Amino acid sequence: MNLSLYQRLALSLVLVFVLMLWVFYWWSSELHQRTTLEAEQRLHIDLAAHLVHDNPLLAQGVYDYQGLENLFHTLMVLGPSFEFYYLDPQGRILTYSAEPQKIRRQSVNLAPILQLIEHPDTVPVLGDDPRNPNGRKIFSAAAVKHADQLQGYLYMIIGGEAYDSVFAKVRDSHGLQTIALWASLALAFLLVVLLGLFRFITRPLLRLTRSMQAFRSNQRLPAADNWCATSHNEVHQLGCAFKQMTTQINSQFEQLQQLDQQRRTLLADLSHDLRTPLANLQGYIETLALNDQHLSSEERRRFVEISLKNARNLKRLIDQIFELAYLEGGQVTLNQEAFPLGELLYDVVAKFSLKANDKGVKLEIVPGQCQYQVFADIAKLERVLTNLLENALRHTPKGGRVIIRMLLGKDSVRVEVEDTGVGIGRNELAYIFDARYRASNSREDKSLHAGLGLAISKKLMALLESDLRVKSELGKGTCFSFDLKQVF
Repeated sequence: MNLSLYQRLALSLVLVFVLMLWVFYWWSSELHQRTTLEAEQRLHIDLAAHLVHDNPLLAQGVYDYQGLENLFHTLMVLGPSFEFYYLDPQGRILTYSAEPQKIRRQSVNLAPILQLIEHPDTVPVLGDDPRNPNGRKIFSAAAVKHADQLQGYLYMIIGGEAYDSVFAKVRDSHGLQTIALWASLALAFLLVVLLGLFRFITRPLLRLTRSMQAFRSNQRLPAADNWCATSHNEVHQLGCAFKQMTTQINSQFEQLQQLDQQRRTLLADLSHDLRTPLANLQGYIETLALNDQHLSSEERRRFVEISLKNARNLKRLIDQIFELAYLEGGQVTLNQEAFPLGELLYDVVAKFSLKANDKGVKLEIVPGQCQYQVFADIAKLERVLTNLLENALRHTPKGGRVIIRMLLGKDSVRVEVEDTGVGIGRNELAYIFDARYRASNSREDKSLHAGLGLAISKKLMALLESDLRVKSELGKGTCFSFDLKQVF
């Protein structure tokens, strides 16, 4: 049988409540009985001794058993809660005031009698009940002596059979039953209140359990699942934390789905880009292999150059794919050091000076002389500058300018690569760092471009704990910028 937490708590509460009620009832009954017996026995402990001392039949040692029986009968009429017995020194019952058929014992154990006579402070002491073969009751006892000779014992049962009968009737009376009924109702009401309190306490936990089950089933929380973030209830705090966690998990899951879709699109695009140079390379090589004897040296040399160009484009594309994969996989190590930024900028510009002259584009470094020391990975920074300059020259027409500008900050140096090219539309700026994205106004040249340069540069700058930013306006040019740590 599967029980909920509330049901288990409620069942446990009922069982514990019943057990505590029984223990309390047993303990209170035992305590009440013991204190009643002790009080009764202390109150009448000397009664037997007074009767022996004041009664002529017992004081003079004259054992008129018929007279004693009449005396006992008279005393029982005056005190119906007492039973009187006269015992010999061995504990045998010699006379009593009762109907013979009611006496179930012929003798009484003397050990409790001697204990009470010698140590009266040890009450309550229970002795044998002559009317019950297995019963024991409190009593008062005294030794009967004549001329210092022990003649027997006066044995008085306190709370005899008549007392028990009357007490049982009173206990079973309507008044006591009414009191017991009200006490039971009060306890039942208390139990219901406690069960309601348990229900109130465990209700948020039940809500949280249902929310977890719903999230496990469909990855979504119930629409009405609102938790009080300012509550001091730990379950509400746990519910808020769980809701935040599920929101983050859903967001990450959606990002993973988008990333997976982007990877699929990137793979399809790259497959197409790889197919083009491979097909060209294969075609020209087959032409050389099949028509080698019929080709002139000029044609053969032109086919070889075209094949080499396609092979270089293919290698370049594969290198970029591997580089982006390593960056996304976090498999890149940094070798950062302090170096003069100006020297690196002039080295990079020198690589593109011939290409810039051929296109009629002017390359500038502003300021022309600088002694800024920065802390970065030279190879990674050179790769970023190379990508940015390559893009700038590709999209800048003849007569344009590409400026590399350095701006000194408080503890950093900002590097800007600005061109006067075609620019990028405002609605496309947010996507230019995505792999394989190409702006609608991209300029084509004779080289193959995979569209991975800016994506690689963005990730490289993130590794260098910087951010690659862009500003652009259609028809006026584009400016990429990033910050580097300055070394003093």
